[in-house]
Parts: sequence; structure tokens; C-alpha cells
Amino acid sequence: MSNENPEEENLLEAEVQRLQAEIKALQQQQQDVSKDVTVQSRGRMQDALRFLCGRSRDLEETVVSRLKEEVEELEEDLKLQTQWNGVSVNSCITRTLQSRDQERVQLCRLSARCSQVVFQVELQLSEVKDGSRTERTISDLNLVLDFSDLQSLSSFLSRMEETRDLLLFLRTIRTFSERCDDRTRTFQHFQEKFPSVVSLPEGCGSEVMILNHPELPGCAFFVHWSIEVSIGGAVAPNIQLLSKIPEQAMQLFPAPPAGGAAAEAFQSLLRILGPEAAIESIIRAVSLSEDEEPRG
Repeated sequence: MSNENPEEENLLEAEVQRLQAEIKALQQQQQDVSKDVTVQSRGRMQDALRFLCGRSRDLEETVVSRLKEEVEELEEDLKLQTQWNGVSVNSCITRTLQSRDQERVQLCRLSARCSQVVFQVELQLSEVKDGSRTERTISDLNLVLDFSDLQSLSSFLSRMEETRDLLLFLRTIRTFSERCDDRTRTFQHFQEKFPSVVSLPEGCGSEVMILNHPELPGCAFFVHWSIEVSIGGAVAPNIQLLSKIPEQAMQLFPAPPAGGAAAEAFQSLLRILGPEAAIESIIRAVSLSEDEEPRG
């Protein structure tokens, strides 16, 4: 019995050592697995953070790009609108005067120009909501024009403020500006073509063009070209030919000189030939020659 105990003890010790080694190996394996899981988790978290940061930058770039496209579209729409109606808006200020339930009243101040005409519009805009519909009406309208000649426009402006017809005002101002531009181009054309005869003391944008000849001092013709606007918004040119003859020259005529006849003949030319051809005919008559060489 005493001989078998040492052998059993040796076997038990060996079994214990084997078990301890196995436990140690399992513990080491568990640590290695934990490290792998930690490294993999950390790598995945870093990948996720990088992805989110990249998405954030991409989202920011997308929003900025979209806003830029919208601004460019609005600028293009404004450019097309300006080309279509001829009105270029310089500034627009809106202020809410009253807001309650389904009604809102706003004060709008608009500064704009249409070719040579600079104008300001101040209006009160009332908005009333009725379900899905919104009705807008102009309750007050004030118009101010910065233009050299407002006499032909005064009655029309008063009428527009009374009727609060903003669309008719804008259409008429555009037509009026186009007629003024036509006059400016015509005056400039003849001043460049006949510099010895044509003079424009107040510039190409004025209403009067003076025709005289250096060899006929004191004698002159005046082409007065105004743009008339009716109270209803009709725009039409009014071109008259006036003459100036010195008193001494008038005494040489046994009958009244032909200034009145020239004006009547000019009106006939206007009806038949139109403004440019009629004015050129008068210029060539005043220059006493049809062979004057145009400049340019």
C-alpha cells in the first residue's frame, strides 16, 4: 500500500500540471482573442468615424454647391427678367406694417431704372389668405421719377397713383424709355454725320437739335423732339421744326419768309418718310449741299 501511494501521487501531480498548463494555454488564448476583438473594434470605430467625417464634408460641399446653383439660377432669372421688361432693380426694401391672423400689410420701397429713367416706387401691399388662396392688392402707390423732362409725364403719373396700376406704369415707362433712346441715337447719328451743321448744346439726350450753316450766321432751324405720354399710357413722339431768322433778313422779304412753309413741309416728310429721313432732308437743305461727306 505504501508502495502504491507514491505512484498515485506522481500521477496526480502530473495530471495537475497538465491541467494547469491547459488552463494557462486557455487563458493565453482568451487574452489573444480579446486583443483581436479590441483591435478589430477599434479599427471599425475609426473606419466609422472617418466615414462620418467624410459624409459631413461631402454633405457640406453638397449644400454649398446647391446654394451656389440656386443663386446662379436666381441671377439668371433676374437677368432674363431685366431683358424682358427693361427694368433693372437697384434696391428693394420690405417692412411689415401689420400682421394678424389671415391678413398682412407690407410697405415696399423699390429703386430701379429703365434706360435713362430712374424711378422709385413706394407701395403698401395687402395680403389676405383664404384657405389655400392668397389675394394681394395694392392699397397705396407713390411714384417718383428722376428725369430731366417730367412735364409730359405728370398727368400720367397722377393717374397711375390714383388707379394704383403698377403694371401699366412699368409698361409705359419701358416704352417711354425706348422712344427716348431712339431720339438719342438719331441725334447722335446726325451730329457725327453732319458736324458742321448739327449741334446739340444740351447733349444727345436733349429734346432740341440745332441746324445752322457757318455762312448764314443768325439763321437756324430747331428740331424739337418731345415724347408725349397720355393719361392712359399711350406714348408717341412729337417732332416739330422751328426756324429763327434775324430781323434784318426778314425785312428783305416782301412777303413772310418760308419758315412756316418749311414746318408744314417737314410734317409732310415725317408722315411719308419717317423721322430719320425727314430730318436728314432738312439737314441737307440747311447745309446748302447734298455732297457733305459724313464722318466715321
